[in-house]
Amino acid sequence: MNLTTQTIQVFDPAMCCSTGVCGPDVDTKLVQFAADLDWLKTQGVVVQRHNLSQNPAAFVENEPVKAALTEKGEAALPVLLVNGKVAMTGRYPERKELASLVKVKATAPTAPAKSSCCGGSSGC
Repeated sequence: MNLTTQTIQVFDPAMCCSTGVCGPDVDTKLVQFAADLDWLKTQGVVVQRHNLSQNPAAFVENEPVKAALTEKGEAALPVLLVNGKVAMTGRYPERKELASLVKVKATAPTAPAKSSCCGGSSGC
């Protein structure tokens, strides 16, 4: 385990809900990424996630994210920061890459549960 706490922040493109794991056509990469972020939390990593449609102020107030968006536009999203520094832009990493970014040992991902953040009358 790390002596210092690692923090990863994910700045997602606009999605209908906080994880993008909702609606009729769920992207399996987003499902796995959400599961991998949950796994990182069990490893002691602080995980924060921001969605452009739900929290635009977080994008404007964060200088590295604002710079990435100015340089690359929406193609920069998602932006991943590790301990406040840009670690990756434009794609979601797999578990092994995430683990490497925050210096924890990767374990094989398990198949994520098939669920949705938007159930019933949530209107997602």
